[in-house]
Amino acid sequence: MQRSASSSRKVGIYSVGIGLVWAGLRSFGEEAVIRMGARATVRELSPEVRKGGFEEVQGGLAIHEALAEASRCLFCHDAPCVAGCPAGVDVPGFIRRLKTKNFIGAARLIREANVFAGICARVCPAEELCEKRCSSTNLSEPIAIAALQRFVADEEMKRGIRLPSPGAPTGKRVAVIGSGPAGLACAHELARRGHAVTIYESAQKPGGLLVRGIPRYRLPLAVAEAEIAAVLTSPAIEVRPGACVGRDVSIDDIRKSCHAVFLAPGLGYQSLLGIPGEDLVGVLPAGEFLQMTATGDRPRLSGKVAVIGGGNVAMDAACSALRCGAAEVVVLYRRSRDEMPAWKREYEFALAEGVRFEFLTTPVRFVGRDGRLAGIECVRTRLGEPDSSGRKRPEMIPGTGHMIEVHTAIVAAGQAPWPGIAGLFAGLALDGAGAIVVGNETRMTSVEGVFAGGDAVNGGATVVEAVAEGKRAAEAIDGYLR
Repeated sequence: MQRSASSSRKVGIYSVGIGLVWAGLRSFGEEAVIRMGARATVRELSPEVRKGGFEEVQGGLAIHEALAEASRCLFCHDAPCVAGCPAGVDVPGFIRRLKTKNFIGAARLIREANVFAGICARVCPAEELCEKRCSSTNLSEPIAIAALQRFVADEEMKRGIRLPSPGAPTGKRVAVIGSGPAGLACAHELARRGHAVTIYESAQKPGGLLVRGIPRYRLPLAVAEAEIAAVLTSPAIEVRPGACVGRDVSIDDIRKSCHAVFLAPGLGYQSLLGIPGEDLVGVLPAGEFLQMTATGDRPRLSGKVAVIGGGNVAMDAACSALRCGAAEVVVLYRRSRDEMPAWKREYEFALAEGVRFEFLTTPVRFVGRDGRLAGIECVRTRLGEPDSSGRKRPEMIPGTGHMIEVHTAIVAAGQAPWPGIAGLFAGLALDGAGAIVVGNETRMTSVEGVFAGGDAVNGGATVVEAVAEGKRAAEAIDGYLR
């Protein structure tokens, strides 16, 4: 990259290839001189090393690396990276504090917008959110925002996370059903505003997918537990683990004891394909498999494993299967790579670890031997007209049946709303896909005083989007209660 001739006003402007890349540098002041260094490189374990266990793949930045990366920030006045963050983190603000070595202040500024700073720095697709909009992209490369956020969040965790104290009590109580990122973010924000919160969680441990879904090589359990614990230490928040609403506690009792309800049950996993042989030993639902690996109860696999599906859950299952002992993993997907919903980085991550992909292939039957899975009968497909999802519909090609011998099959056919969610509240409106319908501004469902957010509303998105929805719902609930 070469520097172009600057004007007599000493405005240094870089060019890449042809011409000036950003005439808008004038907005930074006539005396501005922009010097863009190389973006910080985040270290990763090599594919061969990382496949041997569930150790975190990406490392953090050292102090000198974080300070150097922070110095690349342009500190835009109307920063587009902030608009790119669903939670609205003040990116230039926290980087400015980091640059002056105020690491704890930087972390606390982030947590004002996103209480799960360390978690989101690890699992959210920053390259498609804040970093995609970074102004530095026009000069060199985007600032490594996620790496900087992780750095300050980790520095704070070493000293102990301290969140703001609850606001003055309002005398109002809100029930939060579900303790995933949306539910916890909503509870935290409600407590800050002075409301008492009771969280109902059907599992024995709060956290939802943060502790029972995301693989440990992407999100270490210690990080998830530390940030969840920081939220739950608030004296305004009470958690009732092992309390399944509708079974262990009635909706009527909740409505009588609380002034509003926030539904954040998340999504369940679709475990059935509707083909013969699904009851064979060796056919595993992806949700169950990932929960076992995330909580430490890891199954021992061997031989060849097939993962059926093309989303991020399928990528997690494929890479986790390698870590559980599979000698070979193949992903079967009925559409082409272009239609695959998995993020690009997740697909490339799996490829680097040696996962093989067979596109335009759909299973039609699980074949057993002595009650155990021995193979999958598959058929080739071609793409026809788009279906309701907007993707081209796969059509089976006659005469293309073939057998794939496998020891284990993991079904990652997507996620879906929990069955029976509509039965919790009479008149609860759902859309055609079974997602809970809420008002754009009010975040209220069709039932008075009942709000909802997270994956149960948006159909499944990122952790940071769940956090943002929890915060928006808390703001709406606060307005409703006042």
